Amino acid sequence: MRYQRLDLNLLIALRALLTQRNVTRAGEQLHVTQSAMSGMLGRLRDYFDDELIVPFGRKMELTPLGAQLESQVNDLLLRIDATLATRPDFDPAESRRTFCVIASDYAIEVFLTPILREVHREAPGVTIEIRPTSHAAVIDLENGEVDFVINPAKFATPNQASKILFEDTYHLVHDPAYGEVGEAVTLEQFKQLRLVTMENQGRPHFESWFTAEHGTLPQIEVSVPSFGLLPRLVLGTSRAAVIHTRLALQARMSWPELRLVPLDFESPRLVETLQWHSYRDLDLGIQWLRDKLIAYGESMPLPEELRW
Repeated sequence: MRYQRLDLNLLIALRALLTQRNVTRAGEQLHVTQSAMSGMLGRLRDYFDDELIVPFGRKMELTPLGAQLESQVNDLLLRIDATLATRPDFDPAESRRTFCVIASDYAIEVFLTPILREVHREAPGVTIEIRPTSHAAVIDLENGEVDFVINPAKFATPNQASKILFEDTYHLVHDPAYGEVGEAVTLEQFKQLRLVTMENQGRPHFESWFTAEHGTLPQIEVSVPSFGLLPRLVLGTSRAAVIHTRLALQARMSWPELRLVPLDFESPRLVETLQWHSYRDLDLGIQWLRDKLIAYGESMPLPEELRW
């Protein structure tokens, strides 16, 4: 189909080229050959009378017009996607839809797991794809590549719809058989500890806060890519870890010897948010899963009500 002399199929190619800034990667994204992608780029250059992407050193950069078109084309295609996804009804029991959610292993463990059980019962044909958090999470949401992002509030984008899901605090966990730390951990005590921490494309919320407030972290002996690994890696050692209170309580169910110790110094409060693209507000499938996520978050006890 053509509109104002432009083959509208080329809009998909244009978005891939402007986003990837590389003919080969754009072709891989659209599952077409490099020569076919080069042909599409040539037709787009003829239509816009502009190079769109040009060599700059060893990389390709967007021309001023290419940079201007990038957000406009992406926004246009997102609106089209949202319009096409709109249906007069949504029946979870009959749906074969796939939803994509970005969430950390912490959020999966303390929040998503019971919801996924409910989805399994109500919508046996629905597939939930969970992707790990990354620096690109907000970009993926903006580009319409995922349906939901569950992230700390400080990482939320102001450009999209957002709802607070739940809050959490932090506790120190350690193995008392390998050293006692008292009824609470003071700041000076904490600075002398040897830690196990989670690091995956940057430091998590507590460690980032501590570095900003108090400078260097205590000695880090082990760094792992998953929050769920922290409790088991302090057991049988004199190491300690600071983890979310909800996760620590769940870990203690598996390892009763694990001891939770409150922090006797000011520490941050974690606020987890749910985000979805505002263009999909009228999507009944999105509404169905969004309402489930929000309702479960609202049913969770406050951190002060947790019994640890």
